[in-house]
Amino acid sequence: MIDKTLAVVLGGGVGSRLHPLTEHRSKPAVPIVGKYRLVDIPLSNCINSNIRKIFVLTMYNSASLNTHISTAYRFDSFSKGFVSVLAAEQNNESKDWYLGTADAVRQNMARYSRVDHDTIIVLSGDQLYKMDLEELIQYHHEQDADVTIATIPVVEDDATSFGIMKVNGNGVIDDFVEKPNKEEVEKWQSVLPDEYIKQDKKYLASMGIYVFKKSVMKKLFEEKPTSHDFGKHFIPYAVRSEEYKVCSYAYDGYWADIGTIKSFMEANLRLTGFLPE
Repeated sequence: MIDKTLAVVLGGGVGSRLHPLTEHRSKPAVPIVGKYRLVDIPLSNCINSNIRKIFVLTMYNSASLNTHISTAYRFDSFSKGFVSVLAAEQNNESKDWYLGTADAVRQNMARYSRVDHDTIIVLSGDQLYKMDLEELIQYHHEQDADVTIATIPVVEDDATSFGIMKVNGNGVIDDFVEKPNKEEVEKWQSVLPDEYIKQDKKYLASMGIYVFKKSVMKKLFEEKPTSHDFGKHFIPYAVRSEEYKVCSYAYDGYWADIGTIKSFMEANLRLTGFLPE
């Protein structure tokens, strides 16, 4: 199960909201707590969850990130594990750079085929969390899901900033909306345990962590060849299609999307113990 899982870490876009930290490097290469980089978070989550086949997709200001990965992640000669950088490139099949999260993954499908796998997990390179990804993969297989999305309970005020899932009691996603407005957000409540309801957390937000059956990812790319983004295009399509079973994996730990200077400073304070979770 886990030994046939391939991880794809997205190397981030321009990162303009993190400027000037991203003036000379991509978001995942931004240092955090002194000696680490943001990309170390998803990579360490993978390695500690026994996922050892990892591709990192890069495009913008990638020199610093490439250097860090090549020097920090080396498996021994007897291991089949690897952390490999796949930089955006023009080729005979595509003359475009990466046009979105899904397009970045799609353009490298031929590279993945050289690795024995039946499951693909897609991770962001600029989020802060600690998750046992092996449990997520196991849940995906137990549910026999075509796609599984890691979700986190949020309150109503935060729900308008995320993709929100309407999830039934069996963990299956019935519907999806991207950043609902305040007038309609109440319609997007999910069936959640009482412990979350007591905290006014009645909504499940997408964490941008996706697990796909290999065959399903390939089929989705074939069905929507002009779509480029997982959250905007592929996830809503799969959820609303009667063909695919899309499930929610509810995570209840700390998670932060480090996209602004404020969130970056809060993450550093939290990791150094000056800000409680």
